[in-house]
Amino acid sequence: MSDMKLIVAGAAGRMGRALIRAVHEMPGATVIGALEKPGAPDVGKDIGELAGLGPLGIRVTEDALPLFAAADGVLDFTAPAATLALAELAAQARVVHVIGTTGIADEDRLHAAARHAVIVKSGNMSLGVNLLAGLVRQAAQALDADFDIEILEMHHRHKVDAPSGTALMLGEAAAEGRRIDLAANSVRGRDGETGPRRRGTIGFAALRGGSVVGEHTVIFAGEGEQIELSHRAFDRAIFARGAVKAALWGRDRKPGLYSMADVLGLAG
Repeated sequence: MSDMKLIVAGAAGRMGRALIRAVHEMPGATVIGALEKPGAPDVGKDIGELAGLGPLGIRVTEDALPLFAAADGVLDFTAPAATLALAELAAQARVVHVIGTTGIADEDRLHAAARHAVIVKSGNMSLGVNLLAGLVRQAAQALDADFDIEILEMHHRHKVDAPSGTALMLGEAAAEGRRIDLAANSVRGRDGETGPRRRGTIGFAALRGGSVVGEHTVIFAGEGEQIELSHRAFDRAIFARGAVKAALWGRDRKPGLYSMADVLGLAG
């Protein structure tokens, strides 16, 4: 089978450059195009030079349609509005859409696109984090509401959303283990006279600073004992490699909305 032809969206950003390097290094995939938003300063630049690989002869463009006509998939760690627009293009072109974008509110549009395209969406593409989510689900199921659940995350100063997509993914895993609805039982911030902690809730705390790639800890705090499950990412390459593997996995799948747990065989 020929190499999978991939587009990198948001190619000039930190994750975009990591994705270019990951595709370049992984057998079975090749970059055929790179997208940036209209008017971005890096439009027209060679993607290899942006990613520190040397010239590759492919330049960043803001014109998506010709790329989608030639591609097998798109790797997308951009912003919610851009991701939803790309999902519609992926559905029209019947290509694989790997989404690492967080903070997407309009999930209905993704479900509509997934009727025609393979979409792999995850708050985190790393193997370690997805294994962590499985452990959190099991722990939440085994420990009753006498154990309070708190999720602590820290990221670099440039991150614009909170809690992180990974923190929310871990919260969903905990809620699934407890068989409760996360939205109805989550606490996103505490300030001032908050009163005592409500039994059975799942708390979130977000820290921002420096160049931290990503740190997540799920705390199960009981009377007289505490359990902590943690993951620390030191290099964005782990997310980029996971995204490329997700694209390769999705190449021969039926249209649908999948997660990284599906890719890794951890779903179910």
